[in-house]
Amino acid sequence: MSSEKNKPEVRFTGVGVSSGIARGTIYVVRDDFEDVVRYRIQPSEIAGEIGRFETALIQTRAQILEMQQQIAEAIGAKDAGIFDAHLLVVEDRTLIDEVLRKLETDLCNVEFIFQEVATHYAETLGKIDDPYLRERALDIQDVTRRVVRNLQGKAPKAFLGLTTEHILVAHNITPSDTATMNREHVLGLATDLGSRTSHTAIMARSLEIPAVVGLHDVTGKLETGQEVLLDGYNGLLILNPTAETLWLYGELKHRKELVAEQLTGLRETISTTRDGRHVVLSANIELPDDVHSVTENGAEGIGLYRTEFLYLNRPVLPTEEEQYETYRTVAERVAPHPLIIRTFDLGGDKIATGMEADDEQNPFMGLRAIRFCLKNLAIFKSQLRAILRASAAAGNVKIMFPMISGVHELRQALAVLEECKTELQRDGVPFSSKTEVGAMIEIPSAALCAEALAREVDFFSIGTNDLIQYAIAVDRVNEQIAHLYEPTHPAVIRLLKMVADAAHARSIWVGVCGEMAGDLAMVPLLLGLGMDELSVSASLVPRVKRAVQSLSVPECEQLVQDAMALEEPAEILGRCTEVAQRHYADLIG
Repeated sequence: MSSEKNKPEVRFTGVGVSSGIARGTIYVVRDDFEDVVRYRIQPSEIAGEIGRFETALIQTRAQILEMQQQIAEAIGAKDAGIFDAHLLVVEDRTLIDEVLRKLETDLCNVEFIFQEVATHYAETLGKIDDPYLRERALDIQDVTRRVVRNLQGKAPKAFLGLTTEHILVAHNITPSDTATMNREHVLGLATDLGSRTSHTAIMARSLEIPAVVGLHDVTGKLETGQEVLLDGYNGLLILNPTAETLWLYGELKHRKELVAEQLTGLRETISTTRDGRHVVLSANIELPDDVHSVTENGAEGIGLYRTEFLYLNRPVLPTEEEQYETYRTVAERVAPHPLIIRTFDLGGDKIATGMEADDEQNPFMGLRAIRFCLKNLAIFKSQLRAILRASAAAGNVKIMFPMISGVHELRQALAVLEECKTELQRDGVPFSSKTEVGAMIEIPSAALCAEALAREVDFFSIGTNDLIQYAIAVDRVNEQIAHLYEPTHPAVIRLLKMVADAAHARSIWVGVCGEMAGDLAMVPLLLGLGMDELSVSASLVPRVKRAVQSLSVPECEQLVQDAMALEEPAEILGRCTEVAQRHYADLIG
């Protein structure tokens, strides 16, 4: 296949979320969903509308279960779990009761009311500064459309009965789309919306096909049948690729295949620098099912278990027993490597259905994480007791408190932990008395008083995502100022150094668990700062391990000295990239 004659090459930039290169013609998916028309009903018709609504919910639930089974058979039960959130939407009593209430007050057709209520829920989630929760907004939209179709008596959309191979270009790929499309003919995915945690990203990685998301309005600029090249490594969709571009990407694909073979052989090796310094390489997880990818990719344990996902997308809070069983299972599966459990980061913008919370003008600086826990002691102690009980299973569990702002707050959390230990001891419930406790450093105030905090805990883990955001006052999901979100800002580097120095002065270890740890250009800088552990997405472990094994500590320390003398983030990033390119250009090129 050759590129079209006399047509210029055009490049669209997004976010590469599933690696690989695909070349072929595109199929542009057009949205055929029509807005729901509002019409009035009489009070005598309310019962009939409720009946229609209940029938549509039953139909939708049956369809979701069928799609879940299709995905489980085609890809696996783990990926089919994405539909659990969809089932919760059609079973959400808060949402259903709101629809029934508005039926009484608004006296209009139920499909209009349901779409209005569900859209409000989705829009609220869509504004949250958490990629996982923003993607759940898209789940709600997917279910909303299905319920409305059923209310209108329309057949579910049969998505893409493709008979030949194409690269799909869509505004968004939903779980329903994935369940109904002919996956054998999908070479790659490109979407206007999406992030690294989007359904498109998750499914593309499971299908092992390249995917680029966040391409904005690319669907409005392309037509079915055009030839493109999709670069999942660098987040590019290239229209009308030239002969030179095709040749370059052919070479790149060959090099990447060789690198992939090399990385596979690193699974059993240790992440040690060329001069012998061991840097612990851990993985971040959100769900118990993620443990498989931790061991599969050769991580040395779990450096961050985000437990709030036990609380979200469910009608009631998990019991202590349920949490204990979950934590124990994960601990046993990852043993003898450590499992660091972060107490839940809930409140403000992230509230489970079974919790009540006041509206806050700025939830990211409000009642969340450890602040929420200290105000809701019953919930907090239930989790701490469950974690302590799980520590007796394999002796590898560590506890970490998020969003600590100072010594007083940390001491309050530690006091609650001691209460839980006393209660368990009194009741004769076994737990490990040697369970280590750490603090997440993700607020500038914590970094500035790290020396005092280090006297209270066994380790630090730096959450760079929030630390950078708070340090330079940049909302990283605001596209208008996203360019100001710079990990190499001189202030950020000084905060990181301050934390590392304070930890080592008290002989405790310090790690990094934010996205910065998985950025291959940042690895030399983090090693030079003295970080003892890097915790990244499990899929990134082999690449980061290869990077660590390619570097030497003196060179990385020199990089930090050079960076501390520079004033511009771009200059510092350039120096970091130079070191990375010198040692593992094949990983980042």
